[in-house]
Amino acid sequence: MPRKAQTWDDYGDAVNQIILSSSETDFVDQLIPVLKDATTSGRTSTLAQSLAQYADAREVDIEQIGLTKHEEFLGSVNQLQKVREGTVALTGEILELNESIQASTEKLAKQKQSLVNTRGVRQNITDVSDSLKESLKILHAVNNAHDLIRKKSYYAALKSLEDLQNEYLVPTIQNKYATQYRLADLIQKSIPASQKAISEAVMTDLNTWLYRIRETSQFLGEVAFYHTEQRRERQRKRVEENEYLSHFKLNSAIELVFDESSEYDVLDNEEVHVDFKPLFEALHIHNALDQTERFRSDYAATRRRQKELLMPSAVDLAAEDDENSLSGLLEGIAGFAIIEKATMRRAPQLRSAVDVDELWDSMCQTAITLITTALSEVSNAEILLKIKLVIALFIQTMEGWGYSVSMLNSFQLTLFYKYAELLKRRFSEDFQEIVSTDDYMPMAINNREEYDKVLNVSWFTSDKPPEELSFPCVLPFSQMYPLCCIDIRNFLNQFYFFSDDNFEHPNIIDETLRKSLDELLTEKVCKTLVERLSSQYLGQIVQILINLEHFELACQELEQLLIRARSSTSAGGPVTLRATEQFRSNKKTAEKRIFELVNSKIDDLVDTAEYDWTAPSPPMGASSYMQTLTRYLSTIMTSTLLGLPREIKELIYFDALSHAANKIMALPLSPEVTKINPNGVAQLSKDVHFLTDFVSSLENAFMLEQNLDELQQTVALMESDNHDEFFDISTRNKKYGRVDAMNGPILLEKLTQTVEAPTRTAQAPTLSNFSSRFGLR
Repeated sequence: MPRKAQTWDDYGDAVNQIILSSSETDFVDQLIPVLKDATTSGRTSTLAQSLAQYADAREVDIEQIGLTKHEEFLGSVNQLQKVREGTVALTGEILELNESIQASTEKLAKQKQSLVNTRGVRQNITDVSDSLKESLKILHAVNNAHDLIRKKSYYAALKSLEDLQNEYLVPTIQNKYATQYRLADLIQKSIPASQKAISEAVMTDLNTWLYRIRETSQFLGEVAFYHTEQRRERQRKRVEENEYLSHFKLNSAIELVFDESSEYDVLDNEEVHVDFKPLFEALHIHNALDQTERFRSDYAATRRRQKELLMPSAVDLAAEDDENSLSGLLEGIAGFAIIEKATMRRAPQLRSAVDVDELWDSMCQTAITLITTALSEVSNAEILLKIKLVIALFIQTMEGWGYSVSMLNSFQLTLFYKYAELLKRRFSEDFQEIVSTDDYMPMAINNREEYDKVLNVSWFTSDKPPEELSFPCVLPFSQMYPLCCIDIRNFLNQFYFFSDDNFEHPNIIDETLRKSLDELLTEKVCKTLVERLSSQYLGQIVQILINLEHFELACQELEQLLIRARSSTSAGGPVTLRATEQFRSNKKTAEKRIFELVNSKIDDLVDTAEYDWTAPSPPMGASSYMQTLTRYLSTIMTSTLLGLPREIKELIYFDALSHAANKIMALPLSPEVTKINPNGVAQLSKDVHFLTDFVSSLENAFMLEQNLDELQQTVALMESDNHDEFFDISTRNKKYGRVDAMNGPILLEKLTQTVEAPTRTAQAPTLSNFSSRFGLR
């Protein structure tokens, strides 16, 4: 910066300094500024006056010196003269220089004026340039923000606009006299539009992301189901290695600890990758714009609409890979709900637990309604079992994500009751067919393999070890028994199949199974067998009795099996099947029916007896009806009743002999018989002895013979010559204690000792007639 010229109030001091200069150069250097100042200030005359005064003062000094020092004065005068001459010359030069300086000063003033003008223009240009630069900075910031929007760097664009406002627009607008005021004001007014553009662009990207998420929801659910199935398999292997782990279900703390080494991110894996960046960016942008609440509301409304689009109008429970299949429906719901839960965990300020649970409950309720509607068309229990398995997989998957599955667990009860109804209906038809188509003959076994199969499926224990059996052989029950046992086992297994995976009500399965099994055995097996007791075929009745016996034993085994199989949550204590008592009580019914048939046959045989109570000649042997009767009793014992338990056979025989004895006893007591001669008594005696000999040959004859005591003593009384013994109480108790006190006198009254000649010839019935009449061989 040029130094400012010195100003002088009085040139006297300046002249002294100039004159006292040590050199000519210094003299000139000091003289020039003084001349410039005098010229510039217009005080040249003052400078000249100061120089003249200095000269006069020196002359006075010289004169003074000259008066005192003449020689020196003269020398000084000479010197002064020379100085004066020099001063005159110098004055001329000064005047010339002054004129030159004055000309230069005028020129310099003109140049300075021109420079001032030029500097003003330059300053204006500089100001305009600075204004343009500032405006360009603003415009560049605006363009940069829009470029960032086009590049989808929304937050950076928003930040750029904010920086633009803080650094340029707000300070400029606050200074109304700023040259960029109008531009800044215009851009400031456009900021909301730019922010809206950013918000709309973000929402466009978010809607695209939401659409893709909706499209991948089902696949995400499928991947989640697969992951759950893998966890199931790992848990099964652990349970196989350590049975104690069976007490811990999937998603329990123990299972989760064991599965830590197999962590798997359903949202980020080789099959699917869900990038939440668009959502976070949209949330961040709206948060920066102070529009979080509006964004939450818009996002919630969008997800509700997507939920509605996700749910179909109907579901096909029989389909497998169709979009409307149950798997597709539940996979879609699972994927949607997983996204919701992940969003809530990553952005709790966006999605609250209440919002997520509300959508979850709504989807579950809709799914249950769709499935319930479609269930009316399902008539196959296997389809219901598949439905339950899919729902169980869905429950376990979503339970792992922290969702409440109580509604789905309750719905499983509806599925189970439907499943139990279909199972009961199907097995009811199977039991009905088995029982109605049975041949009611002992089951024939051809080889050891068939024998082992029957033993594996039925509750039967042979008296002999398999090594001692010879094939072919015959088992006591008919083939309906093992067939029903197979169905019973299948029925049990299929009931418990329902509780294999994630069923919260095993005690209901136990109780429903017991009731259903009881009803099937009672109504479809026992009742049908009892209805068939009306048959007149003794062999069929006997087989029914044997089958009832084995079914009773099977029911007892079933009761123990149900105790072992029931869950730990079921009530303790014994399991009682009503069918067990039904089979037991109806065994008595079958026994009575056998008694009826055997006694009816005995009645028929005894009714064919054609005693000639007043026969003219002694009998030749036992009557043909008695021979047929004993042969019949022998035949049913060795064939028809062979399969019955020994105690039942003995009871039947005991009752049959008792009935036969009473029936034979009734023959002479008949009102139609008025007289009985010795030949008639002899015939009855031969028949009774024939029957006694037959009974004596039987096993356990001692007990069976008691049934003939009354008949034997009655015949002995009729053959006795001293009938008075019967009326003597002491003798009667010894010899005729089993004879009825009322029947004895009646028979004695009918006895006669005379034998009349035959009045007609009658052909006695032959054995062949009896055999053909009663179907005996």
